[in-house]
Formats: sequence, structure tokens, C-alpha cells
Amino acid sequence: MSEGQALRILLVEDEAVIAIMIEDMLTDLGCEVVGPAASVAEASRLAQTEPLAGAFLDVNLGGASIYPVADLLAARQIPFVFVSGYGAGGIDPRFVGRPVLSKPILDADLERALDGMRASANRG
Repeated sequence: MSEGQALRILLVEDEAVIAIMIEDMLTDLGCEVVGPAASVAEASRLAQTEPLAGAFLDVNLGGASIYPVADLLAARQIPFVFVSGYGAGGIDPRFVGRPVLSKPILDADLERALDGMRASANRG
């Protein structure tokens, strides 16, 4: 990825107000937002087909688990961050060590997570 190129970030969030807020934050930080996807099916399709530098994944999409999407991203070696109202304690144990942002998301936390994705993209 060339310097200055916008990171393509998949946003998966089923609550419209939160999706808009995160999308605005990502756009303000120079990202190109893919989505937001509000269902596991839509997120899975995007995770399999889109060129992505990273993703922000709401853990619970209307009662459906985001973990199938996380598996797809992990298989493609695309970094992702879980977003949860329950904090890191609510994450499936097989994903321990993956970054988790708690809702409400603070600008500084989102920016730190993006810095990690940017570093991964520059290594790739």
C-alpha cells in the first residue's frame, strides 16, 4: 500500500446511529469505509470479496455472532478489531489477544486501532 493511500476498512455494525458515528470517525481519519454491513451475510460477502486493510466488527449483530466473519478475515490475514458493549470479557476465547474497543468508542482508541492496521498494511 502506497503512502497516503486511504485504508479500505470494513465496518460491520447493525445499529444505524453507531454505524454512522464510526463511519464519520473513519472518514475523518482518511479511511475509505466499506459498508457499513448490518448482517453476518453481508459482512461475510464483503470480507471474502473486497480488498481490505482492516475491519471493525460489532460482536453481536441482532443476536447473530460475528465470529464467522472474523474467521474469514483471519484466513485472509486482514487485521480486525472487535467492537463490543461488553468489553473484552465477552469475546470468544479463541480470539483472545485480538483488539477490542468498548462502546462508546473514543476517537483516540479508534485512531490507535487504525495505526495498527496501517502498520500491518505497510508491512504487506
